[in-house]
Amino acid sequence: MKQLLQILFFFTLGTSFLVAQEITFIDREQITRWKNSESDTVFVINFWATWCGPCVKELPAFEKLQEEYADKQVQVILVNNDFKKQFESRVIPFVQERNLKSRVVFMNESNPNKWIDLVSEEWSGALPATIIISGKKKQTLFFEKSFEYEELEKALLRVL
Repeated sequence: MKQLLQILFFFTLGTSFLVAQEITFIDREQITRWKNSESDTVFVINFWATWCGPCVKELPAFEKLQEEYADKQVQVILVNNDFKKQFESRVIPFVQERNLKSRVVFMNESNPNKWIDLVSEEWSGALPATIIISGKKKQTLFFEKSFEYEELEKALLRVL
């Protein structure tokens, strides 16, 4: 019995660690790289937090968009903005429980004022916010609002 508990403990620990490895920490330079990309990939980048009700409510729309457009060079990236001290206690369990398939990254910048304007000068900093970038078409759309799927898809189609 003791051996079984040890195996379960290490399996659970390993699973949590594996998910933590999948959530990449980014900084403001990554935003610049996405915005300056000239690739054929269209980036749909959503800024969200686990404590933001509208953010959580719209996540299924982004998950569906990723699923529907994955073969069309569209990449959905979910940029989490929780406090860093909550990464292991809130963000990892949240991503696990919802089985998010889109790429999840964690904004590792302590001062939002240093990177919010990089996303868009129109952004007040409120969540949720989304930026859609087509490097190939040199087109960027910014939204400081929550989305339903149909509206999100319509925004994406403007740059495809």
